[in-house]
Amino acid sequence: MPDKKDGLNVCLMNDSFPPVIDGVANTVLNYAEIINSELGKATVVTPEYPDVQDNFPFPVVRYTSMSITEKICNYRMGYPFSASKLDSLTSSGFDIIHSHCPFASMVMARVLRIKTGLPIVLTYHTKFDIDIKRALPTKLMQDQAIKMIVANISAADEVWTVSEGARQNLISIGYEETEGRRIRIMENGVDFPRGRANADEVAYLRQELGLEGHGPVFLFVGRLLWYKGIRHILNSLKLLDERGIDFRMMFVGDGADRAEIEAYADELKLTEKCVFTGAIYDREELRIYYTAGDLFIFPSLYDTNGIVVREAAACGVTSVLIKGSCAAEGITNHRTGILVDDTPEAIAAELEYAACHLDEIHQMGEHAMNEVYISWETSIKNAYNRYGEIIANCRNGKTSNTETDLQMDFFSGISRMTDAVQRFRSIPAVSALRETNSRSIAKRRAKKEEKKKLGEDASDKE
Repeated sequence: MPDKKDGLNVCLMNDSFPPVIDGVANTVLNYAEIINSELGKATVVTPEYPDVQDNFPFPVVRYTSMSITEKICNYRMGYPFSASKLDSLTSSGFDIIHSHCPFASMVMARVLRIKTGLPIVLTYHTKFDIDIKRALPTKLMQDQAIKMIVANISAADEVWTVSEGARQNLISIGYEETEGRRIRIMENGVDFPRGRANADEVAYLRQELGLEGHGPVFLFVGRLLWYKGIRHILNSLKLLDERGIDFRMMFVGDGADRAEIEAYADELKLTEKCVFTGAIYDREELRIYYTAGDLFIFPSLYDTNGIVVREAAACGVTSVLIKGSCAAEGITNHRTGILVDDTPEAIAAELEYAACHLDEIHQMGEHAMNEVYISWETSIKNAYNRYGEIIANCRNGKTSNTETDLQMDFFSGISRMTDAVQRFRSIPAVSALRETNSRSIAKRRAKKEEKKKLGEDASDKE
């Protein structure tokens, strides 16, 4: 338990943050808000975005970024070696660094650790090997990128994952877990209050979207990407349609594969039964969409935690999940959720059962609300208490950090370089020299303009 009088001062780093909206960005936002309002102080460090306005009740430090990765993965690539930002962060009085991404954020965290001696905890949220294999064309490039990620993660003083499945995935891509270097599971929470949204607003939404009078309303919330299991959803709905069972399906979200997904729904002749709402960013409005569904379908094998499953549970909606998936962890079959084999046929069988037994499905939703739900307050207080233990362990020389001498030399070199840049920028003579140069340039321009004017006067006299 942290024992500082005013609470810990936490540096939160992530490569995504609003205006980028994803599960990890939402996680960091909740960490910052809850730590800052209830526990201590939190600062978010993240790449800059053009024209962004940070109106948050906590500090946000943005460092230089480039757009070269934006078309590939919707994120800007941060440049983590900004001398001025590192100098500012060094003097911010942090107690611990918490990185939520093993890319630019973790590189900057490692440089900052050299400068400050602070411990780093890293949370592994995403199965990055899947994203890397989609983004890079050759196995050699994929293997090197995964090796780099594992090296960055292994440099943390402690590593957390959001589920047991995420832990297994991290080990499978090369992270070496030993007795003294165990991965700790730290579940994410949900920022929805426990309970269903206002009944009148739910009824209005169902009427507006044409959901009433057509059997059960199935629901998916998340990025519209094929690897979220959406092909399985559509294929199972086609089987249901062929059996003459009426229903409506809401897809809430957006993503790179949305056009293809809508085209496939049209190909299956499901367009009249499927509603694509686009992304809903307002959290209170999103609660209405969740509550408007009878059953949440989430056959993703990609997601490491499935926060959307907990969000649905918060609203009293149970989920159909794939057996053995990370999203299915903690779910009891036919009590707090429905666990199925990874096939459209298995999903369709449960959807058909649900259509005929909606009262039982709603009862499962009540169980999920009471037994699966975990608030962000609970989750982040657990993490915050662990911060204090990590700080104490590092002071006593107990750490999972596996920085090699070569890596230490590299990051120490970067640290010295950024220190030198900052010293150079702060030398009064440099400022004076710049001012002198500016005056000299101005004088030369004035003389040039004067000569030009004399030439024009002489030409007029002729």
